[in-house]
Amino acid sequence: MASITLTNIGKSYGNLTIIDNLNLQVNEGEFVVLVGESGCGKSTTLRMIAGLDVPTRGQVSIGNRDVTDLAPGERNCAMVFQNYALYPHMTVAENMGFGLRLRGMPKSDAEKAVKEAAATLGLTHLLERMPKQLSGGQRQRVAIGRAIVRKPDVFLFDEPLSNLDAKLRIEMRAEIKALHQRLGATMVYVTHDQVEAMTLADRVVVMDKGKIVQAAPPLELYEKPANTFVAGFIGSPCMNLLDATIEVTRNGPLLRLSSGETVVPDPVISKRLLSCESNLTVGIRPEAISRGKSGPLLMVQTVEPLGSHTLAIGALGANKLTVHLSSQDKVKTGDVLPLQIDAKQLHAFDASTGEAL
Repeated sequence: MASITLTNIGKSYGNLTIIDNLNLQVNEGEFVVLVGESGCGKSTTLRMIAGLDVPTRGQVSIGNRDVTDLAPGERNCAMVFQNYALYPHMTVAENMGFGLRLRGMPKSDAEKAVKEAAATLGLTHLLERMPKQLSGGQRQRVAIGRAIVRKPDVFLFDEPLSNLDAKLRIEMRAEIKALHQRLGATMVYVTHDQVEAMTLADRVVVMDKGKIVQAAPPLELYEKPANTFVAGFIGSPCMNLLDATIEVTRNGPLLRLSSGETVVPDPVISKRLLSCESNLTVGIRPEAISRGKSGPLLMVQTVEPLGSHTLAIGALGANKLTVHLSSQDKVKTGDVLPLQIDAKQLHAFDASTGEAL
């Protein structure tokens, strides 16, 4: 295993800039997930690490080697793609060992490596099957096994679970995480699914328009988003973002939402808000809002029962708001729901730049 260093990386196609001056350090043995909306540059970044795309500028290093100008086969990276790319006329064992045979590895050594990888992935009983006889999850495990047998310095995953159904995605997430813990390998994983990112990563790198907007452990992203983009992207459901103003009154600072309702923060938050402009964006996680006896009124438009809890989605003045309720809290479309907001869990952002205050 080895570290990965991207230094001042840029990628352009003519006048179209995909990646702009990106810098990233992936430590040896770290599991880093690149996440962001479609078109943000995460897959392009991964492909430049692999050597499938060449940077317009900047340097890619793996370990102590500058690999910027090296071909993919010279980088000792193993990549797992969204489609499994298995040879349909080969057995599982033949698919996993094909790359080793191309490298000229002795047959006995290749067979031993395949059997070890198959045991790690629970594929031993499937080694003689053809790909068409496998489920989607089994095919993806074969693709991962093909990567493992190479003993690469770095594993790269490009949305490997996007073709699987919801149940299989959860199972494969757990398997990939367990695999990382067993191998201790350096892994870089691309996904647009922020739940996938949060559950897998040691560190999540959030990208937007070819730039890194925040790189941090999952809980830090959730609890301390750097800006409104991260706040609105991380979390399921994501953070509610509301326009608000801060007013100084005889009784102390008063936070007034754009709906006209008011929330008074605790003293620590009040001091912080007083140092900023009067207009700001307030972030409130759905789980920081509960049903109250009085307070801001939510006009419930949609109810999503999810078993362990219920989501009530509706309008708070001109704002759309999602509230996390107990499954025992009976609510239906058309209800007017008084809300209680936990002021200690409010997040404040600059209304013009979106940056956290």
